[in-house]
Amino acid sequence: MTDQQPSPRIAPAPPPLNIASRAASAQGNQSRPAQPRAMAPRSSQAGAAVASRPRPVPTTGQNSATNVQAKPSANQHQKKPHSIGLPPGQSSLESIVREAFEKGVSDIHLGVGETPRFRSRGEMEPTQYPLTDHATFNCWLKEVMSDEEIRRFREELEFDGATQYEFSRVRINVFDSLLGPAMVLRIIPLKILTLEELRLPGILKDVCHYHKGLILVTGPTGSGKSTSMAAMIDYMNKDMARHIITIEDPIEFIHQSRKSLVKQREVGMHTRKFDRALKAALREDPDVILIGEMRDRETVNTALKAAQTGHLVMGTLHTNSAVKTIERILNLYNPEEQAPMRVAISEALVGVISQGLCRTTDGKRAAFHDILINTESIKDYILKGKYEEIEQLMAASEFDGMVTVNKSLFALYQEGRITEETALEKSPTPNEIAMMLRGRI
Repeated sequence: MTDQQPSPRIAPAPPPLNIASRAASAQGNQSRPAQPRAMAPRSSQAGAAVASRPRPVPTTGQNSATNVQAKPSANQHQKKPHSIGLPPGQSSLESIVREAFEKGVSDIHLGVGETPRFRSRGEMEPTQYPLTDHATFNCWLKEVMSDEEIRRFREELEFDGATQYEFSRVRINVFDSLLGPAMVLRIIPLKILTLEELRLPGILKDVCHYHKGLILVTGPTGSGKSTSMAAMIDYMNKDMARHIITIEDPIEFIHQSRKSLVKQREVGMHTRKFDRALKAALREDPDVILIGEMRDRETVNTALKAAQTGHLVMGTLHTNSAVKTIERILNLYNPEEQAPMRVAISEALVGVISQGLCRTTDGKRAAFHDILINTESIKDYILKGKYEEIEQLMAASEFDGMVTVNKSLFALYQEGRITEETALEKSPTPNEIAMMLRGRI
């Protein structure tokens, strides 16, 4: 589809945003659509009071996957999202999200002065929705945010959180821009796919059986890290009797306690600060702690301490390879601190699962991996800082569950799932995979 709306003419940068006046002039006394579930602020809002909101109550899934649905609270029964107050010809936010969900879209981009766009299988696509005006955008905000949350957005000009419809969860980021306020919605399925359904390597299931240590799932934004980690947590939840604590910002996939007891905490809603929640988790008798992104030295220190004291810790980093993940952690520290940190990492690490996504021949997407498992040989190389040797050992250690990006891409090519061009595009060393494709390696 080609968008027929003309692009708005961009004027010089306007004075500071006054969303309140925009909303007042655009909407007057229009009534507010009810929200499916209000959003919790991220940790930057820790000092402010957190607005109360109905919590989704998951239901038991069937067979191989976990289906989770929100049980509406009393507040949610009063109204449902609808288009009251919307300008003529505009659609409610729920209807846009529903269309995106049904089409398998991963992200929705909305903004004043622009037409809505979808990101489908990694590609940005236009839609046939009309140009978004201020009145429409403010109606959308009121569908998913409380008055208190809108007030915070007006003050901070940024807001992060999540909301839930009956058919999908949605992670939301609202921000201001030159043309006016905008938001990006990430569609999060209620159904948690299994490791088998995602066609992930068997080693991801194997590392879930460890009782202590650090598992890192890494990759760029949009590489499926959250989906893979949710599948791993779901596997443990269904097959092992453990106490699993997650600290998320915000909560994405919802897990109902099954064989395991699962406690999910959202920064800004269930805890004021991420680091405080992580330290508190050590006193809550956990077996598994999922901490999301390891953002700073304090988080790394606490995660390593937890991993060394009998807990299985799972975290993420935005790195593109297993070896670069170790280097990224060490670079958080001063040179004189890196030697003892190499010792700590070598003792605590279970493995690094670096993941990326590529387009398949059938128009879908598949994951490829760079996986490091902390064997005795790998541990020795980490202590000595011999990172090139680690990569060479990974290529020769398929028996231990390790794999390099090139071997992972080559396997997808041999299965007929990706083209030669895709393999070359995604490879960190195209010359090497070119030789593999031509049968020279």
